[in-house]
Amino acid sequence: MSKVRFGILSTARIARTTLIPAMERAYNVEVVAIASESGKAEDATKELGIPKHYDSYTALLKDPDIDAVYIPLPNQLHKKWAIEAARYGKHVLCEKPAALTSQDVEEIAAVFVEHNVIFMEAFMYQFHPQHNRVKEIVASGEIGELTLIRSTFSFPHDMNPNDIRLNRELGGGVIYDVGCYCIHTSRMIAGEEPVAVTAAARIHPTHDVDMTAAGVLTFESGVMAAFDCSFEQLFKEKYEVVGTKGSILVKRAYRPDKHGGNGVIEVETETGQREEVIQGDQYKLQVEHFADCVLTNSQPIYSEEETIKNMRVIEQLLEDVRSKHEDSGN
Repeated sequence: MSKVRFGILSTARIARTTLIPAMERAYNVEVVAIASESGKAEDATKELGIPKHYDSYTALLKDPDIDAVYIPLPNQLHKKWAIEAARYGKHVLCEKPAALTSQDVEEIAAVFVEHNVIFMEAFMYQFHPQHNRVKEIVASGEIGELTLIRSTFSFPHDMNPNDIRLNRELGGGVIYDVGCYCIHTSRMIAGEEPVAVTAAARIHPTHDVDMTAAGVLTFESGVMAAFDCSFEQLFKEKYEVVGTKGSILVKRAYRPDKHGGNGVIEVETETGQREEVIQGDQYKLQVEHFADCVLTNSQPIYSEEETIKNMRVIEQLLEDVRSKHEDSGN
């Protein structure tokens, strides 16, 4: 097998407009089928030039010509269909968040070990080479001892009531949706797990989901990470790494694909300031890494254990948000 043959579970927009095109650019992937339980699969395959369509997810999973599936379903369905895929011997690339709790991810991981297949949560941004460059600069000592990480990811939500991001029961809310990136960044750059977290959020009075949130993670080393995320602000996506001798600003932290794949980092120290432009196709690189792992039967660099750790921090933050919300009498 020289290419991993993918099936797509659902006709979700991110699959049609982003992941499937990335798979077509990848050297080691072939998309062979789409499944939809809403009757849209045939039209999607015609539009995208994909050979097969199925009217049920199970029918696609039974196809022996499919090696792996991509799951862009609503958050609360990730666990169910990831486990089903594993039972049919399919490898899984799953949209974030992988599930709604760390226990759910632990259960997913156990099933994948049992069936000897690979699972990876699709945190695509980490595959852009600009982040390795940031870690190189930090390790070099150029900005001194790491003290603080600041991150932000926001966009103005159109408030479509049918959007699952506004449905708490379906895993909605801004922390699950984009705050998770800030949390991941904080852990990735710090290189350790937080020993304390705190957060606050504005909860929508009707939808009962966090619309704007901010939090602080404290690490054992003394490094602190502050983040904010929102459905109520203009689009912004950046993080800053601050040390005792300087700082690194990552200006297009999570969606450099909106700028032709060009990431921009700005390094500032007492001796001056410089800007580095780093190019990368993060979605393509993510897909190629996952497919390489399938072809070589090796574990992804972003393992289930890392997914579990990230989810534990999300859970702690959401618990803090909810407890404060309840204490306020809302």
